[in-house]
Parts: sequence; C-alpha cells; structure tokens
Amino acid sequence: MTAPYEATLAWAETADRDDPLREFRDRFLIPPHADGDTLYFCGNSLGLQPRAVREAVNAELDYWGELGVEGHFKGRLPWMNYHEFVREDLAELVGADMSEVVAMNTLSVNLHLLMVSFYTPTRERHKILIEEGAFPSDRYAVESQIRFHGFDPAESLIELAADEENGTISMAAIERALAEHGDSTALVLTPGIQYRTGQAFDLAAITEMGHARGCVVGFDLAHAVGNLSLALHDSGADFAVWCHYKYLNGGPGAVGGAFVHARHARTARPRFAGWWGHNKDTRFQMGPLFDPTPGAEGWQLSNPPILALVPLRISLQLFREAGMTRLREKSERLTGYLEWLVDTQLPEVLEVVTPRESKRRGAQLSIRVLGGRDQGRALFEHLTEHGIIGDWREPDVIRISPVPLYNRFQDCLGFAKAVAAWAAQR
Repeated sequence: MTAPYEATLAWAETADRDDPLREFRDRFLIPPHADGDTLYFCGNSLGLQPRAVREAVNAELDYWGELGVEGHFKGRLPWMNYHEFVREDLAELVGADMSEVVAMNTLSVNLHLLMVSFYTPTRERHKILIEEGAFPSDRYAVESQIRFHGFDPAESLIELAADEENGTISMAAIERALAEHGDSTALVLTPGIQYRTGQAFDLAAITEMGHARGCVVGFDLAHAVGNLSLALHDSGADFAVWCHYKYLNGGPGAVGGAFVHARHARTARPRFAGWWGHNKDTRFQMGPLFDPTPGAEGWQLSNPPILALVPLRISLQLFREAGMTRLREKSERLTGYLEWLVDTQLPEVLEVVTPRESKRRGAQLSIRVLGGRDQGRALFEHLTEHGIIGDWREPDVIRISPVPLYNRFQDCLGFAKAVAAWAAQR
C-alpha cells in the first residue's frame, strides 16, 4: 500500500499540528499512565469523559439541592423537558428529523421495545434475519422475541454467514439470503458496524432490499453513531437503536437512543406504553387512555434520567462544534495511518481483518495477532501494561479505534512502536 505517511515521530507531530480538530483533545480527560498519558484506543467500548461534564453534572445536583421538585420547572434547563435538550443535536448527528429520535432507556431495552412494534410475526412471515456472530445481547433479544411469539428460533432465526475473507459479509450475501427467505422474513436486523470485524454496512441498500421483499428493516447502530456519517431518515429504515457510551462519550451505562422513521409517527402498531410516551399536552391529566406522542418520543416509558443525560448533552455539543463531516475526514486519515503502519511496519506480527475500503469501516480496526491466541493475549497484556488501551476479542483479535475527537497520529505511531518492541523481544 502506498500512502502519504511516514513511520516517524516528526511526521506524526506535523500531522497532529496541522490537524484542524487538534484542540478537541484538550477538552477530554485522558487517563494517566506512569509514562504519561495512556494511548487510548477504546472509544469503541467506552468513550473518554469530556472535561465539561463534571461542572454540568454538579450544576444539576445544585439545582436538585436548591429547588427539589421545582427543578422540573425552574433552573436553566428544567428537567421536565430535559430529553428535548439533546434532541436537535442528536437528530443532526444521525441524519434524522427531530421527531424521529429520542434518548431513552438503554440499547437492549430499546431494541425490545421497538421489536414489540416492528416484529409482528405471522405463520407465513415469522423469520428474523441477523448476521452470524451478532453481538450476544442482540441475539438473545431476537431469540427471546421469537420464543415470546410462540415460534422456534431453529426455524425463525436466520443467521447470515460471512462469505468474504476475514469474516465479513458482502451485499450479495444479504441479497441471496433475502431471495431465499425474504417472503417469510418479518424483520431484517443488522448492525451499522459489526462489532467484531469492524465492517460498516450500507443502511440504505439493506433497507431497499428488505422493503422490496416486504420486510421491516431495523439497525443496531451501537458502533456507528458518532463514528460514521449517517442519514437515517433518507435511508428509509423503519427503526434503529444505539448506545451513547462509545463514540458519544455519554459515560458508563449511558442512556441509549432510538430512531423511528417519520412514516411511523402515528402508527397503530402495538407497543408497550408508559406515561412519558403519552401526549405531553395531556400527560398530567392522568387519564386512563394512552394517547402516544407522535414520533419516537411516543415509545418512552418513564421520565428521563437527568444525571445520565447531562454527559450526552455536553458531548453532543462537541460533535456540533467539530462537525461530523470534519470528524469523518480525520477519522479516515487517522485509521488509514494505523492501517498503513500495521501493513508496512508489522506484517509479520499483525493482520488487519477490517475491510480496507474506508466506506466499509469506521474508526475501528480489528487486528489479528499472527501466531494464535497465546501470542495475541501476550501482546494485548503487554500493551495494557504499557498504557496502550484497546480491547480483546476471542480468539485472536485486538480492536484498536483511533477516535478523531481525541486521538492523534502520534498515538497510532506509539502503538506500532510498542508492538514492534514486543515482537523484537520474542
């Protein structure tokens, strides 16, 4: 591979100095290490804390202490409508109308709630199509929904096998699966980015193929939101769910997100109802009949968790300032540099399994350690001990995700040098 990169500190420092987004790194808390800051490549699992979060959370604690229940109606950002204070930025980030998104619950809870509405199987159309090796929580949710409706996962769960080298899935494979099972499939549910391989999927193309067969189409965007430039409304997807603790820096166990396309804003589909999903104009009349708020907010159950929404609000402000277009441009170059370093400096040690085309991946590179699991674990533990934080996926993959908001070209070079030093000692 040829690219305008060099494996030198001088080159990396120049690239970082020329980075138009370089100031954003200083707005995050970088975990310390004995040798300085950690090289943190785990934003695909838990994003770093924005510096402004502590003050913002403390402000809400002060309002609670000073106002008590009146904090729902008073203060700079009254709690009654707090979920609305993240709605505009969230809609912009995922390419949706404001009425199509809501921050609520957590990812798996939202997946179940939306499957209640969008997985309504019949004897003729009862299958769910997911990818083989889906994130366990998704698979558990899907299988349990199938059983809940009285069907057998052995017949109703279709797992799409990888057909490309390194375990990725071609669009042709999805098309073949729908040609075979589409007429009996109720729901197509794929990730925006597959967590193990790092492969990004074409949401609009999958939606078009699924709808052409009469299927509902939904997405788990846990690894895609804040990572890829998304256009959920234009994709035509029926629904999507995601978390905010990865690239969105919402904190451990952060509140999740959901998208419901505008054409379902006033749907008569079944749903599990809660009082915060009731039309807010009449919510406090406490009537016995549920009148859902049009749009995604109608799937809310309970009033919003204020302290959990604060970090998300702060992080979304950073995304608005940086702009997803600029973040994606930097991400492609940053991950491209990491890929180049692996290919040119470490070909005897590591192998990238994530797709090479930038449009088929996000920030994450899934990197196989050559030599098997024992070698892989030894390298992973070595990196961790030296303050280089990625994460491990069985049996032999280390996931490294350079996040454009706070990672540098120097970080990528530091990773490569640490791996080379470890290999030289073997």
